[in-house]
Amino acid sequence: MKFGVVVFPGSNCDSDCFHVIKDVINEDVEYIWHDYDEKLTGFDCIILPGGFSYGDYLRAGAIARFSKVMPRIEEFAHNGGLVIGICNGFQILTESHLLPGALIRNKNLKFICSDQYVKVVNTNTPFTNLYTKGEVINLPIAHGEGNYVVDEETLKQMIQNQQIVLQYCDKYGNVNDETNPNGSILSIAGVCNKEKNIFGLMPHPERSSEKILGCEDGKRVFLSIVNYLKSR
Repeated sequence: MKFGVVVFPGSNCDSDCFHVIKDVINEDVEYIWHDYDEKLTGFDCIILPGGFSYGDYLRAGAIARFSKVMPRIEEFAHNGGLVIGICNGFQILTESHLLPGALIRNKNLKFICSDQYVKVVNTNTPFTNLYTKGEVINLPIAHGEGNYVVDEETLKQMIQNQQIVLQYCDKYGNVNDETNPNGSILSIAGVCNKEKNIFGLMPHPERSSEKILGCEDGKRVFLSIVNYLKSR
């Protein structure tokens, strides 16, 4: 089993993801440079980490989508490979149209950096199968463009296809405007594609995967991937 962590100019969570895979869940992992232009072979899961790829110029993720590695990731995903985008990685996945919707400026137009409760809405994915449905977990968020938007018809299809995976909430699991930090429609914090092999989320599970960080709630995202791959 092998993970790949893509490094874009401006990525700043690549090392955190690499560390969690290598030293926390003890799996094989390799960095993938953004200029890589060959078929992605030997990998089981690709991680697009958080950060400010290409300085977030134009729009977060808008330039990274044109990196040489992105067609290779699309090819990897279309062949059934697992892809997870965290924060800026989520933004890149929507810009690349690998996930529906878009991520725009937070409703208060400010950068938000805090711990945030989220509810696991769908556990029938390779990324959340070790959580329980409705479980409330605590993950850090840090973004200025995390306000998830999508047109009404696509949202309807996403609900039917169970593509909403995480929602912002309070510690009791209540989902409402007061528990929504950035204005996302339906308080959406994470979504997957229809086939469930591509997952994007704004919270940072890699920053809550060790006791020394005060919380391990994010660790099961990565362990879920391992569990899914071992069960195939």
